[in-house]
Amino acid sequence: MARPRQEAVAVPSLGGVWWERFLRDIYPQRKPVVLKGMELGSCITKWTVDYLSQAEGSKEVKIHVSAVPQMDFLSKNFVYRTLPFNEFVRRAAEVKHKEYFLSEDEKYYLRSVGEDARKDVADIRKQFPVLADDVQIPEYFDKEQFFSSVFRISSAGLQLWTHYDVMDNFLIQVTGRKRVVLYSPQDVPYLYLSGTKSEVLDVDNPNFEKYPLFVKAKRYECYLEAGDVLFIPALWFHNVISEEFGVAVNVFWKHLPAECYDKSDTYGNKDPMVASRAIQILDRALKTLEELPEEYRDFYARRMVSRIQEKAYRNDYG
Repeated sequence: MARPRQEAVAVPSLGGVWWERFLRDIYPQRKPVVLKGMELGSCITKWTVDYLSQAEGSKEVKIHVSAVPQMDFLSKNFVYRTLPFNEFVRRAAEVKHKEYFLSEDEKYYLRSVGEDARKDVADIRKQFPVLADDVQIPEYFDKEQFFSSVFRISSAGLQLWTHYDVMDNFLIQVTGRKRVVLYSPQDVPYLYLSGTKSEVLDVDNPNFEKYPLFVKAKRYECYLEAGDVLFIPALWFHNVISEEFGVAVNVFWKHLPAECYDKSDTYGNKDPMVASRAIQILDRALKTLEELPEEYRDFYARRMVSRIQEKAYRNDYG
C-alpha cells in the first residue's frame, strides 16, 4: 500500500523588492515569500568562522545541545550548556567533535536571548554589538513596531521543531543553506498542536498512523541561500532544517497594536491576550460539557464547533 504524501508548493521568490512594493503588494497577502538581492551589509562576506570567533571572543553563551538532528521542544530531547562563544562557533562548524557533551556527532544551536531572558527581549545590538555593526536589517516596518532581533547559529543537519510565532518576522540567512517547510494557519486542525508547537517533528517522514490528518496539511517549502530573506507572517507554522552550518538573524515586529500582546512575552510566542482569554473560556465550556452524558456531550460539542465555524472562520483563503 502506497504511503500518503504531501506535495510541496514552492514559496515564491522575488528579487529587487523595495519596501514600497513589499508594503503595497506583498505584505497584505499575508503569505511567505523569499526576498533576494537585498542589501544586508558586510555580514554576508565577513561572517566566517574565524571572524565570528574573534569578533565576540570568549563571552559565554547558553546553547542547545542535541544528540540527534531533530530537536523536539515538547519532549526536550536536548540539554542546555554554556560555552565561550568562540569555542561554540568552532564546535558548531564541525561535523565530528573531539570535545563534546553527549556524543561526537552532537548538534549545536544558539538562539540569542536578552540579558535576563525572563524580562528582556533578544536584541543583536545589545547582545552582539560588534556583529550588529555588520548587519543592515531590512526595516520594512515602523521603528515603534520593532520587537526583537534574534541571532542564530546552527550545526549542519539540525532540524528545529514545527511551531508558529505571533509576530511577523524576517528570517535573514547570512551564511549557509537552510530548507524551510511551512504550513498555513488554516491547516491548524491537521497539525496536532501542543501550545504553539506541532507534535509532528519529522515533516519529511511523518508517522501517519499516529498523525493521520497531517496528510491534509498543505506543505509550502523553500531553500534559503546566503543573502536570502524569508518573510514569515504571524501564525504561519515553520520547520527549519540547516543543510549546512549557518548563521542567521531573525527580526520580529508587531503586526497588531502593541496593547494586543502579552507584555511578559520576551520570545514573541505567547498568544495575543484576547486569544488567550478566548481559549480559557473554551476550556471552561468544555469542562462544563463533561457534566452531560456522552451522547449529549457529543451533540452540544458539535453545535459549538458549528457556531465557531459560522461566526469566526474566514472563507476567503486562497
